[in-house]
Parts: sequence; C-alpha cells; structure tokens
Amino acid sequence: MKVNLTIEGKQYQVTLNDLNARPIIAEVDGRTYEVWPEDEQASTPANSSSASTPVAPVTPAPVPVAAGSQTLNAPLPGVIVSIEVKEGQGVSIGQELYVLEAMKMKNSIKADRNGKIASIHVNPGDLVKHNQPIMTFEG
Repeated sequence: MKVNLTIEGKQYQVTLNDLNARPIIAEVDGRTYEVWPEDEQASTPANSSSASTPVAPVTPAPVPVAAGSQTLNAPLPGVIVSIEVKEGQGVSIGQELYVLEAMKMKNSIKADRNGKIASIHVNPGDLVKHNQPIMTFEG
C-alpha cells in the first residue's frame, strides 16, 4: 500500500507492506523501518474512559553510515516524549532509547546496535525534524 503524507508542509511517500505481518515493513522516502504496533488491548487499559495514544515501536533498519559516524537520527519529524537512556550508558540491540510522538502516535525508538551512548542532543518536549541527530554512540 502506498500513501502520500504531508507533515508540517513536507511531503513523504510511505509504502507499507503486509499490515498483518509483525513487524510491519514501512519504507519512508527510500528508508526502511520495522514497525511493531502493540495490540489495542495492551495500549488501552480495561474499563478506562480516557483514550490513550497507541504506542508503535519503530526500529530503523540498519542503514550504511559513513566511516566513524555513529549518530542515531530521527526517523520521522515529531516531538520527543521521553528519553530512556543517559549519556555514558551501555545499550543493547532492541533496548528502548527514546519515545517520539509523530502524527498523534507514540513511537518507541529502539537501539539497532550494541554500544555506549556518548551524547544526547535533544530533551523531552523538543520538536525534531526528519534525520535530525538525536544521540551519538561512542566509537
């Protein structure tokens, strides 16, 4: 399924593969992402009258980077909801690094590599652009 989205005046072409598969493979302007939507029951407490925003964890597929580049960039424009790691902390593949709200959906961004966080370039509440540096790994 191909969809054209406009976010903050910028056009994005999104291709979604099988929506029933887990993960859902999404291609946004030529970059591939794995999206792990949670079940509706898991994101909405039983007997709750308040609507909650579903969390769709997104893990960017490994992308070739320039030699020595260890920067993790924002996969989508949005707002940083929370940062789950600290500078100097070791992380492993699949560990949640931060939560990004984009298009009224919270996305859990997870580590695509093992390593140590050298620096964090954003704070909760910051509005970030697509490909904006979020954090840098050591090494």
